[in-house]
Amino acid sequence: MAKVCWPYFDPEYENFSSRINPPRVSMDNDSCHDCTLIKIDSVNKPGILLEVVQILTDLDFIITKAYISSDGGWFMDVFHVTDQQGKKITDNKIIDFIEKALGPKGRQSTESLKNWAGKRVGVHSIGDHTAIELIGRDRPGLLSEISAVLASLQFNVIAAEVWTHNRRIACVLYVNDATNKSMDDDSKRLSIIEEQLNHILRGCENDEKVARTSFSMGFTFTHMDRRLHQMLFADRDYESAGLTTTNVDCPPSFRPNIKIERIEEKGYSVVSVRCKDRAKLMFDIVCTLTDMEYVVFHASISSEGPYASQEYFIRHVDGCTLDTEGEKERVTKCIEAAIQRRVSELSACIVANGTVYIHGDKFHSDCI
Repeated sequence: MAKVCWPYFDPEYENFSSRINPPRVSMDNDSCHDCTLIKIDSVNKPGILLEVVQILTDLDFIITKAYISSDGGWFMDVFHVTDQQGKKITDNKIIDFIEKALGPKGRQSTESLKNWAGKRVGVHSIGDHTAIELIGRDRPGLLSEISAVLASLQFNVIAAEVWTHNRRIACVLYVNDATNKSMDDDSKRLSIIEEQLNHILRGCENDEKVARTSFSMGFTFTHMDRRLHQMLFADRDYESAGLTTTNVDCPPSFRPNIKIERIEEKGYSVVSVRCKDRAKLMFDIVCTLTDMEYVVFHASISSEGPYASQEYFIRHVDGCTLDTEGEKERVTKCIEAAIQRRVSELSACIVANGTVYIHGDKFHSDCI
């Protein structure tokens, strides 16, 4: 029998274009008197916009304006950013880090962001941990009960973050065993934890879909905020619009105004968002569009006083625009939910003795 020889495929082929045309990143503090311009030119690839916005957001930058163009094979962005005090980015270490993180060695440099002084960024390995994801109906005292269960089963909670929206709660906890036993092979113990946590999350409800607990061992690479968005999106929290106090108490002038139109000659759907401006707004919207499998080809972002105006020219990954009213309504609801989740966000750090520390921002137990 003749020996069949398959053609060799270089595993680095997908990165070939990036090696020939490496990303170019420049920091400009001269063109504008009140902000720093970050200019990025790169070969286009799926998800690149979310990666860039995620890095800028994790560094606590305020994006006051942005111009995005990624139609065709090239990705060209300009971001107007300031620090949290509204000042330009002048720290040479931060500038050097940004140029590396967004440049040719971005993947390696992004790893160092986990250890960036003062930054608690995304989902990352915290020693030998197990990540527990919880989704269920929110109610008073729920976090205390979850903490008590974990403490009674001798688990240390290293870090946790909780979001609540439309009477639903999504929580990601990092735990390890206080007895120093490995959890990888202790399926019986994990089953007990899952049963007890699901019982707490369900409360008086009998519907199995009301609550869900899942585990992952070792390293988890999904960004924390993105994972919480994904969990609530999968839970379809966007279908319960109008249930939260955030919606009821929010003045009409600050409610998100979302419109979706179609540009026939260009073949785009245009998503226009006008709402109260806040930190991480662009990340939340881009994250939602990406996870709904829409590609952003062009975008324009600006802030005017307390308001933000954002416009995205999108198509679905299959090349189609939003043609039906049902599609438009779903995207509108999902973006509105993504904007409001962080407004009603609850972050918590839970430690193994059953105490729950709540703060307006996420933090780890070593800061207590």
